[in-house]
Order: sequence, then structure tokens, then C-alpha cells
Amino acid sequence: MDSIFINLKNRFIAGDMLTKLLFINVGVFLLVRIVDLLSLLFFNHSLATELRYLEFPSSPTMLLSQPWSLLTYMFLHYDALHILFNLLWLYWFGKLFMNYFDSRKLCGVYLLGGMFGALLFMVAYNIFPYFASSMHDSYLLGASASVMAVVFGVSFYAKDEEVMLFFLGRIKIYYLAIFTLLLDLLSVTSANAGGHLAHLGGALFGIWFAYGMRRGKDLTRPFNLLMDKLVDLFSHKPKMKVTYNKRTETDYEYNARKQREMSNLDAILDKLKKSGYQSLSSEEKKQLFDASKK
Repeated sequence: MDSIFINLKNRFIAGDMLTKLLFINVGVFLLVRIVDLLSLLFFNHSLATELRYLEFPSSPTMLLSQPWSLLTYMFLHYDALHILFNLLWLYWFGKLFMNYFDSRKLCGVYLLGGMFGALLFMVAYNIFPYFASSMHDSYLLGASASVMAVVFGVSFYAKDEEVMLFFLGRIKIYYLAIFTLLLDLLSVTSANAGGHLAHLGGALFGIWFAYGMRRGKDLTRPFNLLMDKLVDLFSHKPKMKVTYNKRTETDYEYNARKQREMSNLDAILDKLKKSGYQSLSSEEKKQLFDASKK
């Protein structure tokens, strides 16, 4: 059992950003389900209420009381099918994404896409009268918006990339992304309206990122630099101690002393060569030893 955990730990550490995102999502899912199962067995209590503090609320007032949910919601899943489909999409399109971009951009697109999806969800629920009745008790969870950002980021950047689909054969991922976008747009009044709105937000950020990269502008760069500063701020680095040797003698005196030391050392080496180590005096042995340490 220990070897399994060690192997998983090593794979996480050695893996790229896509591997880390997959591991984190699966790890959080398993942790939530195991803790919820134990809570039900021992206390007959579900964690649904407690999980609300990790889910993203549609109410701005609620968000002020749990601002961390803007980040935590995109790693939180409860239903097995929910996380399965999200991670399958993330794996397939994440692989394509990594063919064109690096790990830092993948992380930036995942996080920023999730944030854009959450904010579009909140704005829509607070603007459109259709959502007024459910505005105060609607929450968002799952990596869908983040995954859509990755999907649309690579689909709109590499428009000629193709995938194989059952019954349809090879199709450009660009067309698949457009079809997905239309489905989400037509489903914003469905039972899972919040999820589809979040998909649209993530997709829009992915499209924005793709066109930015085509113009040579990386939208994730400022965010990644900010994250680097935050990591440096909270990481404890040992302070470097710098010492300076103070020299009171003049350059002429210093050079003269060095010349004398070199002459004395040459004389000792000549004596050592001719008569052996035993012929050296205690002072000469000390000088030779000190010179060997420099």
C-alpha cells in the first residue's frame, strides 16, 4: 500500500501541469466523498451544507463572505459522472493544448477560464429576471468552465487540428468547439443553467486567449507573474549572509606582501624537492600547510 502512495506521489511531482490538474481534481473528489461517507455512517449527516463554503455562490454578498470559493469551486466535484466527463475532456484537449503551449499557460487558462465562467454565472443570475427566484440559493461547482477554456483555447488556436469521433469520422476540433458552444447557449434556461453559463464564460476566455496568442500576446502572463510573487511571498527562503573582508593596507603594501609570500613559498618548495619534508622547519611546514588550504 505504501508503495502505491509513493508511486502516485512521485508521478505527481514528476508530472507536467496537466497531470497535476488531473491528480488534484481526483484527489479532492475522493477526499470529499470519503469524508461525506464517514459522516453519513457515523453521524447520519451529509456534508452538503459544509460544501457550500467551497462552491461559488451566485450572490455577490455571499461571495464576500467566502472569496476563496472563486478558486476552490473549480476543483470540487461530488457526482462521479460529473468529474469523469470533465477530466476526460481535460485529458484529451489538455494533451492537444500541451502540443502548442507550455504548462504555465495551461495553468493560467485553467484558472482564469474558471474565474471567467464563475463571474459570467454570477452576472447572469443578477441581471436576468429569469434567475431572480433562484439567485440567493444557486451555487456552482466543478471544473467545467476551466475545461471549456482549455478546449476553446486550443481549438481556436489550432483550427486545423482534427479528432476522430464515432459515426462522424475525423472532424476539426474547431467545429466541435462551435457545436458545444451552441449547445451551451441554447441550454442557459435549462435545469443546469448555471453550469451552461459557466461553460460559456470559460469558452469566451479560451477564445480570447487563442486570438491573443495569434497576435503574440499571452493573456495568462500577468496572472502567472502575480502567482509567482504570491508563491515567493509565502515561501520561506533562507537569508543569504554576505561578509566582506576589510583590508586596511594600501595596494602597494598588499602587492608587496603577496610577492614576499610567493617568494617564501617557492623557497620552501625548492627545499622540499631537494631535501625532503623532514628538512623543513616547523614554521616552514606551517606556511606550506596554510598555502595548501588557499
